Amino acid sequence: MRLRSLLFVPGDSDKKFARAATTGADVLILDLEDAVAPALKDEARAKVAGWLDRAGEVPAALFVRVNPLESGLTEADLRAVVRPGLAGILVPKANGAHDIATIAAMIDPLETACGMAVGTVRIAVVSTETPQAMFALGSYTPPHPRLVGLTWGAEDLAAAIGATDNKEPDGSWTEPYRIARALCLFAAASAGVAPIDTLYADFRDAEGLERDCRRARRDGFTGRIAIHPDQVETINRCFTPSAEEIAHARRIADAFAANPAAGTLGIDGKMYDIPHLKAAHKTLASAGESA
Repeated sequence: MRLRSLLFVPGDSDKKFARAATTGADVLILDLEDAVAPALKDEARAKVAGWLDRAGEVPAALFVRVNPLESGLTEADLRAVVRPGLAGILVPKANGAHDIATIAAMIDPLETACGMAVGTVRIAVVSTETPQAMFALGSYTPPHPRLVGLTWGAEDLAAAIGATDNKEPDGSWTEPYRIARALCLFAAASAGVAPIDTLYADFRDAEGLERDCRRARRDGFTGRIAIHPDQVETINRCFTPSAEEIAHARRIADAFAANPAAGTLGIDGKMYDIPHLKAAHKTLASAGESA
C-alpha cells in the first residue's frame, strides 16, 4: 500500500468526495472527526459507508479517520465503516500503542461479521496530539500487525499544552513541534512503518508546500497529509524519486548484488557502504521497484 499522498475528505460532503477521487491521491482519508459537526456524525457515517461500498470505482485506498477513544464515538464509527472497501483507519489523539491494540480488538469481530479476513483493515496513527503521546512514541515498536504508518499533528498538541502559537514569525515550527516532528520520524523508522509528514495549512502557497515537502523527504518522511485537492500533485511529485535517483539507486543495488561479500564498493568514483545500500533499497521501494 502506497502512503505518499493522503488527502482528507470531509465525511459529510458528496461533492468533495467526488473531487477528491480525481486528484491522484494514494489515499483518501474520509473524515468522521474534526470535519463533521457532532449533530451530523450519524449522517456522515452513513455517507462514508456508501462511499466505501463504491471503493472499486475510486483509484485510491480508502481510510477513515474515526473519532478518538476519549470521545466515546470510536466504536460506533467502526461499526458503520468496517466493511469491504475499507483499507484502513486513521486514529487521532492516540496516547500510545495500547490505544491501537484496543481499536484493533474492536475491528477483529467486525471484519469477521462482514466476511473480511481478520487483519485486512490497517491502522495509521496521529502520534503526537496529546502530551501523554509524546512519552509513548517508543511503544509502537514492535509494531502492531495492523500498523502501517505514523504521522504527527501540531494543532491539538498546541491546544493540549496551552500554547498561544506553534509557529515562528518566518512560518517555521517552534521548538516543541520540531521535537514532535522528529520523534514521530524516529518512532516510525524504529517500528518499520511509513513516516508521514503533517499537513501544510496554507493550501494557496504552492511554493511553500513544495519547499517543505522537499525538506520532509530529505529528512526521511515518505509521504504527507493533504488538506486540499490542489496539494496532491505537489506532494506526489516531491515524494517520488526522480529518474536520476532511481538509476543511481539501481547502480548501487546491482553492484552490491554482484559482490555479496563486499561491505564497501567503489561506484562512479565514490565509495559506498551498507548504509548507502539500505538507502538505495528504500529509494527503489518508494518508486515501486524491487531491489
